[in-house]
Amino acid sequence: MGSDQQMPVVIVAGLHAEARREVVEHLLRTVPDSVVLHHDLAGAAAHGTVLRTVRDASGIVSSGETPLVGDCACCALREDLVPELERLADSGLTRLAVVELWDSVEPKAMAEVIVGHGGDRLALTNVITAVDPGLVLPCLGNGDDLAEAGLAAAPTDRRTVGDTWARQLEYAPVLAVVGNEAADDEDHALLAQLHPTALRVPAASPDLARAAFAGFDVEAAAAAQHPACALLPQDADEAGVATFVWRRHRPFHPERLYEALEDLCCAAARSRGRFWLADRPDTLLAWYAAGGALSVASAGPWLASLPEAAWEMVPPLRRAAAALDWHPEHGDRCQHLVFTSPGLDRDGLERLLDSCLLTDAEYRAGREAWQRLPAAFDTLLDAA
Repeated sequence: MGSDQQMPVVIVAGLHAEARREVVEHLLRTVPDSVVLHHDLAGAAAHGTVLRTVRDASGIVSSGETPLVGDCACCALREDLVPELERLADSGLTRLAVVELWDSVEPKAMAEVIVGHGGDRLALTNVITAVDPGLVLPCLGNGDDLAEAGLAAAPTDRRTVGDTWARQLEYAPVLAVVGNEAADDEDHALLAQLHPTALRVPAASPDLARAAFAGFDVEAAAAAQHPACALLPQDADEAGVATFVWRRHRPFHPERLYEALEDLCCAAARSRGRFWLADRPDTLLAWYAAGGALSVASAGPWLASLPEAAWEMVPPLRRAAAALDWHPEHGDRCQHLVFTSPGLDRDGLERLLDSCLLTDAEYRAGREAWQRLPAAFDTLLDAA
Protein backbone atom coordinates (compact mmCIF):
# COMPACT_ATOMS: atom_id res chain seq x y z
CA MET A 1 0.00 0.00 0.00
CA GLY A 2 1.38 3.38 -0.96
CA SER A 3 1.76 6.02 1.72
CA ASP A 4 -0.61 8.35 -0.17
CA GLN A 5 -3.48 5.85 0.04
CA GLN A 6 -5.92 5.23 2.85
CA MET A 7 -5.22 2.11 4.88
CA PRO A 8 -8.25 -0.21 5.12
CA VAL A 9 -9.38 -0.86 8.70
CA VAL A 10 -11.94 -3.44 9.81
CA ILE A 11 -13.32 -3.73 13.35
CA VAL A 12 -13.96 -7.17 14.83
CA ALA A 13 -16.05 -7.04 18.02
CA GLY A 14 -18.00 -9.30 20.33
CA LEU A 15 -18.26 -10.77 23.81
CA HIS A 16 -17.64 -14.25 22.41
CA ALA A 17 -13.85 -14.06 22.83
CA GLU A 18 -12.99 -17.45 21.32
CA ALA A 19 -15.19 -16.76 18.29
CA ARG A 20 -13.62 -13.32 17.92
CA ARG A 21 -10.11 -14.78 17.96
CA GLU A 22 -11.11 -17.40 15.37
CA VAL A 23 -12.40 -14.66 13.07
CA VAL A 24 -9.26 -12.57 13.53
CA GLU A 25 -6.95 -15.52 12.87
CA HIS A 26 -8.87 -16.34 9.68
CA LEU A 27 -8.40 -12.79 8.42
CA LEU A 28 -4.68 -12.90 9.20
CA ARG A 29 -4.30 -16.15 7.26
CA THR A 30 -6.34 -15.10 4.24
CA VAL A 31 -5.42 -11.41 3.77
CA PRO A 32 -1.71 -10.98 2.94
CA ASP A 33 0.11 -8.22 4.84
CA SER A 34 -2.68 -7.88 7.39
CA VAL A 35 -2.06 -7.06 11.05
CA VAL A 36 -4.20 -7.11 14.18
CA LEU A 37 -4.24 -4.26 16.70
CA HIS A 38 -5.66 -5.24 20.08
CA HIS A 39 -5.97 -3.33 23.36
CA ASP A 40 -6.38 -5.67 26.32
CA LEU A 41 -8.40 -4.01 29.07
CA ALA A 42 -8.44 -7.01 31.42
CA GLY A 43 -5.68 -5.82 33.76
CA ALA A 44 -6.26 -2.09 33.38
CA ALA A 45 -7.73 -1.47 36.82
CA ALA A 46 -4.94 -3.35 38.61
CA HIS A 47 -2.03 -1.92 36.63
CA GLY A 48 -3.32 1.51 35.60
CA THR A 49 -2.47 0.83 31.97
CA VAL A 50 -3.95 -0.82 28.88
CA LEU A 51 -1.80 -3.40 27.10
CA ARG A 52 -1.52 -2.89 23.34
CA THR A 53 -0.29 -5.58 20.93
CA VAL A 54 0.21 -5.61 17.18
CA ARG A 55 0.61 -8.99 15.50
CA ASP A 56 0.60 -10.55 12.08
CA ALA A 57 0.20 -14.15 10.96
CA SER A 58 3.63 -15.05 12.39
CA GLY A 59 3.04 -13.64 15.89
CA ILE A 60 3.50 -10.45 17.91
CA VAL A 61 5.20 -7.63 16.02
CA SER A 62 5.14 -5.02 18.79
CA SER A 63 3.62 -4.36 22.18
CA GLY A 64 3.31 -1.46 24.58
CA GLU A 65 1.20 0.15 27.25
CA THR A 66 -0.94 3.26 27.37
CA PRO A 67 -2.04 4.86 30.66
CA LEU A 68 -5.64 5.03 31.75
CA VAL A 69 -7.50 8.27 31.12
CA GLY A 70 -9.37 9.25 34.27
CA ASP A 71 -9.52 5.61 35.45
CA CYS A 72 -11.27 4.72 32.19
CA ALA A 73 -9.70 1.94 30.13
CA CYS A 74 -12.07 2.53 27.23
CA CYS A 75 -11.06 6.21 27.16
CA ALA A 76 -7.42 5.16 26.96
CA LEU A 77 -8.31 2.92 24.02
CA ARG A 78 -9.95 5.86 22.23
CA GLU A 79 -6.88 8.04 22.79
CA ASP A 80 -4.43 5.40 21.58
CA LEU A 81 -6.35 3.77 18.73
CA VAL A 82 -6.03 6.29 15.90
CA PRO A 83 -2.32 7.18 16.51
CA GLU A 84 -1.44 3.47 16.39
CA LEU A 85 -3.45 2.96 13.21
CA GLU A 86 -1.80 6.01 11.65
CA ARG A 87 1.61 4.59 12.54
CA LEU A 88 0.69 1.40 10.68
CA ALA A 89 -0.58 3.45 7.74
CA ASP A 90 2.65 5.46 7.61
CA SER A 91 4.68 2.28 7.18
CA GLY A 92 2.94 1.64 3.87
CA LEU A 93 3.22 -2.11 4.49
CA THR A 94 -0.22 -2.97 5.86
CA ARG A 95 -2.89 -4.10 3.45
CA LEU A 96 -5.55 -4.48 6.18
CA ALA A 97 -5.53 -3.40 9.81
CA VAL A 98 -7.86 -5.52 11.94
CA VAL A 99 -8.95 -3.78 15.15
CA GLU A 100 -9.86 -6.57 17.54
CA LEU A 101 -11.91 -4.96 20.28
CA TRP A 102 -11.76 -6.25 23.84
CA ASP A 103 -14.77 -8.19 25.11
CA SER A 104 -17.18 -5.48 26.27
CA VAL A 105 -16.02 -2.62 24.03
CA GLU A 106 -18.83 -1.60 21.70
CA PRO A 107 -17.99 -1.13 18.02
CA LYS A 108 -20.15 1.97 17.46
CA ALA A 109 -17.95 4.24 19.59
CA MET A 110 -14.72 2.94 18.06
CA ALA A 111 -16.05 3.17 14.50
CA GLU A 112 -16.94 6.81 15.08
CA VAL A 113 -13.49 7.51 16.55
CA ILE A 114 -11.75 6.03 13.49
CA VAL A 115 -13.96 7.84 10.98
CA GLY A 116 -13.94 11.10 12.92
CA HIS A 117 -10.20 11.27 13.56
CA GLY A 118 -8.62 9.09 10.89
CA GLY A 119 -8.64 11.85 8.30
CA ASP A 120 -7.53 10.84 4.83
CA ARG A 121 -5.14 8.15 6.09
CA LEU A 122 -7.61 5.56 7.38
CA ALA A 123 -10.64 4.00 5.69
CA LEU A 124 -13.03 2.03 7.89
CA THR A 125 -14.07 -0.73 5.50
CA ASN A 126 -16.44 -2.70 7.75
CA VAL A 127 -17.55 -3.70 11.24
CA ILE A 128 -17.88 -7.40 12.04
CA THR A 129 -19.24 -8.99 15.19
CA ALA A 130 -18.00 -12.52 15.88
CA VAL A 131 -20.75 -14.89 16.99
CA ASP A 132 -20.90 -18.33 18.53
CA PRO A 133 -24.55 -19.25 17.80
CA GLY A 134 -24.72 -21.49 20.86
CA LEU A 135 -23.91 -18.52 23.12
CA VAL A 136 -26.35 -15.97 21.70
CA LEU A 137 -29.22 -16.77 24.08
CA PRO A 138 -27.04 -17.28 27.21
CA CYS A 139 -25.35 -13.90 26.63
CA LEU A 140 -28.59 -12.15 25.77
CA GLY A 141 -30.26 -13.55 28.86
CA ASN A 142 -27.47 -12.47 31.19
CA GLY A 143 -28.69 -9.53 33.26
CA ASP A 144 -25.51 -9.25 35.36
CA ASP A 145 -23.60 -6.00 35.41
CA LEU A 146 -20.37 -6.11 33.42
CA ALA A 147 -18.51 -5.38 36.65
CA GLU A 148 -19.83 -8.62 38.16
CA ALA A 149 -18.50 -10.52 35.15
CA GLY A 150 -15.10 -8.75 35.26
CA LEU A 151 -15.84 -7.00 31.97
CA ALA A 152 -16.37 -3.37 33.00
CA ALA A 153 -14.34 -0.83 31.03
CA ALA A 154 -14.41 1.78 33.82
CA PRO A 155 -15.41 2.02 37.49
CA THR A 156 -18.54 3.89 36.40
CA ASP A 157 -19.51 1.26 33.78
CA ARG A 158 -23.10 0.26 34.64
CA ARG A 159 -23.90 -1.71 31.50
CA THR A 160 -25.20 -5.26 31.66
CA VAL A 161 -23.86 -8.27 29.79
CA GLY A 162 -27.10 -8.85 27.86
CA ASP A 163 -27.60 -5.27 26.71
CA THR A 164 -23.93 -4.87 25.74
CA TRP A 165 -24.01 -8.06 23.69
CA ALA A 166 -27.25 -7.00 21.99
CA ARG A 167 -25.75 -3.67 20.89
CA GLN A 168 -22.57 -5.36 19.63
CA LEU A 169 -24.74 -7.71 17.59
CA GLU A 170 -27.21 -5.17 16.23
CA TYR A 171 -24.69 -2.51 15.16
CA ALA A 172 -22.52 -4.63 12.88
CA PRO A 173 -23.65 -5.13 9.26
CA VAL A 174 -21.66 -8.40 9.18
CA LEU A 175 -21.95 -11.30 11.63
CA ALA A 176 -19.11 -13.83 11.40
CA VAL A 177 -20.58 -17.10 12.70
CA VAL A 178 -18.23 -19.80 14.00
CA GLY A 179 -19.10 -23.49 13.92
CA ASN A 180 -20.70 -25.00 17.01
CA GLU A 181 -22.18 -28.50 16.78
CA ALA A 182 -24.22 -27.87 19.91
CA ALA A 183 -26.08 -24.95 18.29
CA ASP A 184 -29.51 -25.92 16.95
CA ASP A 185 -32.13 -24.44 14.63
CA GLU A 186 -33.54 -22.34 17.47
CA ASP A 187 -30.15 -20.69 18.05
CA HIS A 188 -29.77 -19.82 14.37
CA ALA A 189 -33.36 -18.57 14.12
CA LEU A 190 -32.81 -16.31 17.13
CA LEU A 191 -29.69 -14.86 15.56
CA ALA A 192 -31.47 -14.26 12.25
CA GLN A 193 -34.43 -12.52 13.91
CA LEU A 194 -32.35 -10.32 16.19
CA HIS A 195 -30.55 -8.78 13.20
CA PRO A 196 -32.36 -9.78 10.00
CA THR A 197 -30.56 -7.27 7.75
CA ALA A 198 -27.05 -8.45 8.69
CA LEU A 199 -24.88 -10.48 6.34
CA ARG A 200 -24.20 -13.75 8.19
CA VAL A 201 -20.91 -15.27 7.04
CA PRO A 202 -19.31 -18.52 8.24
CA ALA A 203 -16.11 -17.53 10.02
CA ALA A 204 -14.03 -19.94 7.94
CA SER A 205 -15.48 -18.79 4.61
CA PRO A 206 -13.54 -16.89 1.92
CA ASP A 207 -16.49 -14.50 1.97
CA LEU A 208 -15.25 -13.16 5.32
CA ALA A 209 -12.19 -11.51 3.78
CA ARG A 210 -14.33 -9.99 1.03
CA ALA A 211 -16.76 -8.67 3.64
CA ALA A 212 -13.87 -7.03 5.50
CA PHE A 213 -13.29 -4.75 2.49
CA ALA A 214 -16.95 -4.20 1.53
CA GLY A 215 -17.29 -0.65 2.86
CA PHE A 216 -18.97 0.96 5.84
CA ASP A 217 -21.16 4.04 6.27
CA VAL A 218 -20.84 5.24 9.87
CA GLU A 219 -23.71 7.74 9.57
CA ALA A 220 -26.11 5.14 8.17
CA ALA A 221 -25.08 2.69 10.89
CA ALA A 222 -25.80 5.28 13.59
CA ALA A 223 -29.17 6.14 12.05
CA ALA A 224 -30.10 2.45 11.95
CA GLN A 225 -29.63 2.32 15.73
CA HIS A 226 -31.19 5.67 16.66
CA PRO A 227 -34.52 5.13 18.46
CA ALA A 228 -36.32 7.58 16.15
CA CYS A 229 -35.48 5.76 12.93
CA ALA A 230 -34.07 2.37 13.91
CA LEU A 231 -34.42 -0.47 11.42
CA LEU A 232 -36.30 -2.69 13.84
CA PRO A 233 -37.03 -6.36 13.02
CA GLN A 234 -40.33 -7.41 11.46
CA ASP A 235 -42.82 -10.05 12.64
CA ALA A 236 -41.35 -13.55 12.36
CA ASP A 237 -41.90 -17.09 13.64
CA GLU A 238 -39.42 -19.89 13.00
CA ALA A 239 -37.99 -22.89 14.88
CA GLY A 240 -39.74 -21.90 18.11
CA VAL A 241 -38.44 -18.31 17.99
CA ALA A 242 -40.82 -15.43 17.38
CA THR A 243 -40.60 -11.69 16.84
CA PHE A 244 -43.66 -9.68 17.78
CA VAL A 245 -44.05 -6.11 16.56
CA TRP A 246 -46.47 -3.95 18.53
CA ARG A 247 -47.49 -0.57 17.10
CA ARG A 248 -50.09 1.87 18.39
CA HIS A 249 -50.62 5.65 18.32
CA ARG A 250 -52.44 6.15 21.64
CA PRO A 251 -50.12 7.17 24.53
CA PHE A 252 -49.25 5.02 27.52
CA HIS A 253 -50.69 5.67 30.96
CA PRO A 254 -47.41 6.25 32.85
CA GLU A 255 -48.41 4.50 36.07
CA ARG A 256 -49.89 1.39 34.43
CA LEU A 257 -46.88 1.01 32.16
CA TYR A 258 -44.48 1.43 35.07
CA GLU A 259 -46.28 -1.29 37.03
CA ALA A 260 -46.01 -3.64 34.04
CA LEU A 261 -42.30 -3.05 33.36
CA GLU A 262 -41.03 -6.14 35.16
CA ASP A 263 -43.36 -8.45 33.24
CA LEU A 264 -42.64 -6.72 29.95
CA CYS A 265 -38.85 -6.75 30.18
CA CYS A 266 -38.85 -10.42 31.24
CA ALA A 267 -41.27 -11.46 28.49
CA ALA A 268 -38.58 -11.69 25.79
CA ALA A 269 -34.87 -12.29 25.41
CA ARG A 270 -34.62 -8.93 23.64
CA SER A 271 -36.98 -6.01 23.19
CA ARG A 272 -36.40 -2.50 21.90
CA GLY A 273 -38.10 0.42 20.22
CA ARG A 274 -39.63 3.82 20.88
CA PHE A 275 -42.66 4.91 22.88
CA TRP A 276 -44.48 7.90 24.38
CA LEU A 277 -46.12 8.65 27.69
CA ALA A 278 -49.26 10.72 28.11
CA ASP A 279 -47.60 13.00 30.69
CA ARG A 280 -44.54 13.54 28.45
CA PRO A 281 -46.18 14.06 25.04
CA ASP A 282 -43.23 15.87 23.46
CA THR A 283 -40.50 13.39 24.48
CA LEU A 284 -39.47 10.46 22.32
CA LEU A 285 -38.51 7.66 24.70
CA ALA A 286 -36.19 4.77 23.85
CA TRP A 287 -36.74 1.23 25.15
CA TYR A 288 -33.96 -1.40 25.40
CA ALA A 289 -34.29 -4.63 27.37
CA ALA A 290 -32.19 -7.80 27.56
CA GLY A 291 -31.57 -10.33 30.28
CA GLY A 292 -34.50 -9.03 32.29
CA ALA A 293 -32.82 -5.62 32.61
CA LEU A 294 -34.56 -2.59 31.11
CA SER A 295 -33.15 0.76 30.03
CA VAL A 296 -35.42 3.65 29.11
CA ALA A 297 -34.11 7.06 28.13
CA SER A 298 -35.11 10.29 26.45
CA ALA A 299 -34.07 10.39 22.80
CA GLY A 300 -35.03 14.02 22.25
CA PRO A 301 -38.26 15.54 20.97
CA TRP A 302 -40.79 14.06 18.57
CA LEU A 303 -40.71 15.99 15.31
CA ALA A 304 -44.37 16.89 15.77
CA SER A 305 -43.41 18.90 18.84
CA LEU A 306 -40.90 21.05 16.92
CA PRO A 307 -41.63 24.20 14.89
CA GLU A 308 -41.45 23.54 11.16
CA ALA A 309 -38.41 25.81 10.85
CA ALA A 310 -36.44 23.36 13.01
CA TRP A 311 -37.11 20.43 10.69
CA GLU A 312 -34.39 21.55 8.28
CA MET A 313 -31.83 20.75 10.97
CA VAL A 314 -33.12 17.19 11.30
CA PRO A 315 -31.34 14.48 9.25
CA PRO A 316 -33.31 13.27 6.18
CA LEU A 317 -33.50 9.71 7.51
CA ARG A 318 -35.20 10.97 10.66
CA ARG A 319 -37.73 12.96 8.62
CA ALA A 320 -38.42 9.94 6.40
CA ALA A 321 -38.99 7.69 9.44
CA ALA A 322 -41.36 10.27 10.92
CA ALA A 323 -43.34 10.42 7.67
CA LEU A 324 -43.90 6.65 7.77
CA ASP A 325 -45.42 6.87 11.26
CA TRP A 326 -47.30 10.14 10.76
CA HIS A 327 -50.71 10.34 12.41
CA PRO A 328 -53.19 13.14 11.61
CA GLU A 329 -53.54 14.05 15.29
CA HIS A 330 -50.31 12.93 16.96
CA GLY A 331 -47.77 13.36 14.16
CA ASP A 332 -44.84 10.97 14.53
CA ARG A 333 -45.67 10.10 18.14
CA CYS A 334 -46.18 6.36 18.27
CA GLN A 335 -45.61 3.16 20.16
CA HIS A 336 -43.25 0.88 18.23
CA LEU A 337 -41.86 -1.95 20.35
CA VAL A 338 -40.37 -5.22 19.10
CA PHE A 339 -39.98 -8.39 21.19
CA THR A 340 -37.83 -11.36 20.10
CA SER A 341 -37.50 -14.62 22.01
CA PRO A 342 -37.90 -18.38 21.99
CA GLY A 343 -41.31 -19.35 23.39
CA LEU A 344 -42.72 -15.84 23.04
CA ASP A 345 -46.31 -15.35 24.23
CA ARG A 346 -47.55 -12.96 21.55
CA ASP A 347 -51.16 -12.83 22.71
CA GLY A 348 -50.21 -12.27 26.34
CA LEU A 349 -47.79 -9.52 25.38
CA GLU A 350 -50.35 -7.77 23.22
CA ARG A 351 -52.96 -7.85 26.00
CA LEU A 352 -50.51 -6.52 28.57
CA LEU A 353 -49.25 -3.71 26.34
CA ASP A 354 -52.75 -2.69 25.29
CA SER A 355 -53.82 -2.58 28.94
CA CYS A 356 -51.13 0.06 29.59
CA LEU A 357 -52.55 2.51 27.05
CA LEU A 358 -54.95 5.28 28.00
CA THR A 359 -58.55 4.08 28.18
CA ASP A 360 -61.15 5.71 25.93
CA ALA A 361 -62.27 7.96 28.79
CA GLU A 362 -58.69 8.94 29.71
CA TYR A 363 -57.88 9.63 26.08
CA ARG A 364 -60.94 11.85 25.59
CA ALA A 365 -60.01 13.88 28.70
CA GLY A 366 -57.27 15.52 26.61
CA ARG A 367 -53.73 16.72 27.15
CA GLU A 368 -54.34 18.96 30.11
CA ALA A 369 -55.71 15.96 32.03
CA TRP A 370 -52.83 13.76 30.82
CA GLN A 371 -50.32 16.15 32.36
CA ARG A 372 -51.90 15.53 35.77
CA LEU A 373 -51.40 11.75 35.60
CA PRO A 374 -48.91 10.25 38.10
CA ALA A 375 -45.36 10.98 36.87
CA ALA A 376 -44.26 7.40 37.46
CA PHE A 377 -41.22 7.56 35.18
CA ASP A 378 -39.61 10.69 36.59
CA THR A 379 -37.18 8.84 38.87
CA LEU A 380 -36.26 6.30 36.20
CA LEU A 381 -35.66 8.92 33.50
CA ASP A 382 -33.85 11.34 35.81
CA ALA A 383 -31.47 8.51 36.78
CA ALA A 384 -30.78 7.81 33.11
